[in-house]
Amino acid sequence: MTQATSEIQDPGQELQTPETTEDEQTDGTEAIEQRKNGLTGGVSDALAENMKQGWADTERHDLEPIAQAPHTARRRSELSARFPGERLVIPAGNLKIRANDTDYPFRPSSDYAYLTGDQTQDGVLVLEPAADGGHLATAYLLPRSDRENGEFWLSGQGELWDGRRNSLTENERLLGLPCADVRELAAALKEATGRVRVLRGHDAGIEAALNDKVTAESDEEFRVFLSEMRRVKDEFEIAELRYACESTARGFEDVVKVLDKAEATSERYIEGTFFLRARVEGNAVGYSTIAAAGPHATTIHWVRNDGAVRSGELLLLDAGVETRNLYTADVTRTVPIDGRFTPLQRKIYDAVYEAQSAGIAAVKPGADYRDFHIAAQRVLAEKLVSWGLFGDMDLEKVWELGLHRRWTMHGTGHMLGMDVHDCAAARTELYVNGTLEAGMCLTVEPGLYFQEDDLTVPEEYRGIGVRIEDDILVTEDGNENLSAALPRQADEIEAWMAALRA
Repeated sequence: MTQATSEIQDPGQELQTPETTEDEQTDGTEAIEQRKNGLTGGVSDALAENMKQGWADTERHDLEPIAQAPHTARRRSELSARFPGERLVIPAGNLKIRANDTDYPFRPSSDYAYLTGDQTQDGVLVLEPAADGGHLATAYLLPRSDRENGEFWLSGQGELWDGRRNSLTENERLLGLPCADVRELAAALKEATGRVRVLRGHDAGIEAALNDKVTAESDEEFRVFLSEMRRVKDEFEIAELRYACESTARGFEDVVKVLDKAEATSERYIEGTFFLRARVEGNAVGYSTIAAAGPHATTIHWVRNDGAVRSGELLLLDAGVETRNLYTADVTRTVPIDGRFTPLQRKIYDAVYEAQSAGIAAVKPGADYRDFHIAAQRVLAEKLVSWGLFGDMDLEKVWELGLHRRWTMHGTGHMLGMDVHDCAAARTELYVNGTLEAGMCLTVEPGLYFQEDDLTVPEEYRGIGVRIEDDILVTEDGNENLSAALPRQADEIEAWMAALRA
C-alpha cells in the first residue's frame, strides 16, 4: 500500500458525508475530492467527530539544533551580504509523479538544503530585507497535519498515510531559524514589493506568485551565485564527503564478495548489492549506479544494468553513497570479474592508472583547474601513440588534433559535493578556467574505451573499457584522496579481491 491509496485527496476542505453528494452541497464550501473507485465512500459526521478526539500530545520539547545549523547560518549571512535589500526565495521543491498516483522519493534542491539543513517537501527559504540592513531568514514549511479538518487521516499527504511531520516550533529548534506555514506564503509573495530573486525550476506555485516581480536575468545571476557558494567546502561538508567515500568503499567490497551471484543473474545484482549499503548507511545512491560488465564498460553512462556478468571480462563499477545530509561520493573501479587481469586488460588498466596518478599529482592549491585533466590526458595520448593506434603520427600532432579523444571520451573530472556534478552553474572563469583552492573537492577519473565495433583498433582491444575514479580534496599543501581505502594498482586489486573472496 502506498501513500497515494488514501481515498480523500484534499485536506483543506469540508468533509463530505455519505448522505450528501458534492452536487447537493449548498453551504458554499467545496467537498473533499474522493479518489475515483474508492471503496469506503464518504465520511459520516460521527466518524469525523470521532477521529478528532483521543490523541495524545506528541510535541517534542527536548530537541537540539542539527549539526550543520551553525554552518547554514553562516552560509545565509554570506548570501545576505551579496544581495542587500533584495528578497531572496529558495524553494526545496515538490513531489514529482512517478506514475499515476505514486511519487518519486523526495529529494530537496541542493541549494535549499545547503542553506537550511531541512529536507522536507514544499519548504521555501525566504530572506527578507531587514530595516536596519541584512536579512531576516524564515523557513516556510508544512506544519503538523490538521486534526480538526481531518487532513491527518484523509489526505494522501496526511500523517497517518505519510508519517509524522515536525511542528513549526520543533523545526525552529532543529534548524535554528524562524519557521512559518508555507501554505500562506504564495499569497504573501503576491503582495511583496521591492526587488525579488527566486531560484527557479523547483516550485511552480512559488514562481507563479512572483511572476510579475522577477526577471530571468536576475534569477540566473542568483542561481549562479548559489552554485559558486558551494565551491569551497567547510569542515562539516568535508566530514560528510569523507564518510560518503568510506561507506562507498564498503559498498564496493560488498559487490566483490557476490560477483559469483552476479554471474548467475545479471548486472542488476551488482546494482542492488551496492544500493543496500547506500540505503542502510546513507540516504540513497548519489546518482544512478553504473554496473557495466564486459563491453558495457565502453558506454560511459551505462545505467540499464541488465547485462550478463561473465568470468574473464572486466566490471566497471561507478557508484557513490549519498549521506543522510545529501553529500555524495563518486568512485569508479574496474576489476576483473574472475579476480585476475589478462595481460591485455592489465596493459590497458595500467595505462589508465598511470594517467590517473599523474592527474591526482596535479591537484594542489594554486594550480589551474585544468592541470589535472591535461596531465592525465597527456599520459593516455602517449600510451595510445606507443601502441601504434595512430600509425606514424607523432604525439604532438595527435595532441594538437585531439585524436586521442576517440578513446578517452570525457573530461578527467568535476567538482563534487551535494550534487555529483557540483557547482554546475558556476561561472566558467571560476570553475574550469579557475584556480584550485584548499577545500575544493573534485573527481579524477580518466578512462579508455574501445567500442566493440571500432575497426580502427586491434580486434582484441574491442569491448574493453577501463575507468578509475577517486574523490580528491584540495588541502593547504597538496591533496587528500578521500577514497583511498579502495586499492587502485592492478596487483593490489587482485590481492584485495582474493582476500575478500576468501
